[in-house]
Amino acid sequence: MIKKFFLSMLGSLAALWISMFLLVLGGIATCAVLIQTASSSSVKTEVKKNSILYLNLSGTIADRLQPGSLFQELQEIDVDKSSLEDIINALNAAASDKKISGLYIEANGSSLSFAGRGEIIEAIKEFKKSGKWVYAYADNYTQADYYISSVADSIFVNPLGTIEFNGLGGEVIFFKGLLDKLDVKVEVFRVGQFKSAVEPYLTTEMSEPSRLQTQTYIDGTWDIVLNEIAQNRGIEASMLNKIADSIPMTFAQDRYLQLGLVDALEYYHQFEDRLRTLTDVDKDDDLNLVTPESYVMSMSSTDSSKDHVAVLYALGEISDSGEDGITAEKLVPQIQDLAEDDNVKALVMRVNSPGGSAFASEQIWEALEQFKQTGKPFYVSMGGVAASGGYYISCGADRIFADPATITGSIGIFGMLPNVNGLLTKKIGLGFSTVKTNPNADFPSLTQPVTPFQRQQMQSYIERGYETFVGRCAQGRHMSVDSIKAIAEGRVWLGTDALKIGLVDELASLTEVIKQISAKVNLDPENVVTYPSVEDNPMLTFMRLAQLSEVVSGLQDTDSAEAAKAYREILKIFTELSPVQARMETVIIK
Repeated sequence: MIKKFFLSMLGSLAALWISMFLLVLGGIATCAVLIQTASSSSVKTEVKKNSILYLNLSGTIADRLQPGSLFQELQEIDVDKSSLEDIINALNAAASDKKISGLYIEANGSSLSFAGRGEIIEAIKEFKKSGKWVYAYADNYTQADYYISSVADSIFVNPLGTIEFNGLGGEVIFFKGLLDKLDVKVEVFRVGQFKSAVEPYLTTEMSEPSRLQTQTYIDGTWDIVLNEIAQNRGIEASMLNKIADSIPMTFAQDRYLQLGLVDALEYYHQFEDRLRTLTDVDKDDDLNLVTPESYVMSMSSTDSSKDHVAVLYALGEISDSGEDGITAEKLVPQIQDLAEDDNVKALVMRVNSPGGSAFASEQIWEALEQFKQTGKPFYVSMGGVAASGGYYISCGADRIFADPATITGSIGIFGMLPNVNGLLTKKIGLGFSTVKTNPNADFPSLTQPVTPFQRQQMQSYIERGYETFVGRCAQGRHMSVDSIKAIAEGRVWLGTDALKIGLVDELASLTEVIKQISAKVNLDPENVVTYPSVEDNPMLTFMRLAQLSEVVSGLQDTDSAEAAKAYREILKIFTELSPVQARMETVIIK
């Protein structure tokens, strides 16, 4: 009943979505004929001679494009436009494609983990070994996009453009003040002084352990960024730090040239003419630009009925069931199917997850243990984050690979029980009377405080869950329980540090992981099939191509969007989260 009450609070927001839906409905209907035509055939993109692979760094770049509903696509604030999977595959294939002359990186402000950016950089370096040119252009470079662009042969910026390069900062949103205003209390149970995912509900600022671990992995990430740019641009890391301290976005553009941050100041039409000259395209003709998504569509895929390596994507928060993220009810049967498929000779699980339900994590871990019983090799490739539950489902792999900037570890468990009695009685005016046969018949309750006995029982429950988690890690990593506990306590580690303490085996990209496991089972690295399969939805495909979702997002007030994010986080503790969580805190790194 209480859950339904909170869900009904979304009614007013739904009205806003409906009005926005009506605004774009006419445009969608107008394009229905085009969609029908596109869906009636599977025409592959034609790659012409002297084409340029065009990497547009904008919007959210997901590990892999995920299927979704039409309504989800319409209401998404930051829609996934491209995927790391397509970008890497396109770069790998284009290196040997005679029709592709070079790579053009356009930096428009993208959202992607630094680990993901590191994989793109490594793929571009491999691409450059072919002898083909790589150019980068932007009107204004964000710091993260400049990180990728630094690997280009030449970097161009608008004569009035800027480069943002100030260092990294991590930001955590705290909800304690809001909960106090709502008269909502949250009872927390946890193991590990570094398990700080619960802190936003208890305090108004970081604890010292939380600040320590966050500062450590942010410093480590910044060192990775500095050293990569220093190597690519031939600028000392110490000098780059001095530049960052000087707020370079305020510099006169000539200074970018003097410092070696860019190679030329050009307006976009001048840069286009440069590309035309490189590809023998007449001045009045359009460049032959091919996006990674369309280029991958032109490539032939591996037949799943033949021997292959399975790459299983496990992306998002972990839950028992549902439509989004990693759900045990979907992933467990998928793992079982792969175990039974004689054509699957090995498994690489790509994990990008901050964790979630401890129960669901255990079910996935057990399914993977059953997969291992088949004798097939099982490797894990970690993306931007594979922490808490994300590490739980990874720890049993034969080998674990991470990027230097991967955020992992966070071996710990916590539970939260909200009490909204004050909100409902004092703020809204509702009253409650309880009738029960036993003292704990209504446990857990959203309207009753936790008793000392219940608190003791819950803490014991959490501690048993922690011991199970630690035991799984010790078993998978062939380490003692005490050794795991020494690096656990919910602490988050950067990939470089995780390698030193034994949480991962090697620092390598997904491409390298596939090469290694393919060699182990005597298969060509090209014999790869990705799972779960993504069913084509012509309407969603059209919307992504037409970027109609931008129309919707443009109608939303930025402040309202930020408030909605906070609201959704609060709503989770009432309606979505299972009582016991293996999850790390959300840190926004800028």
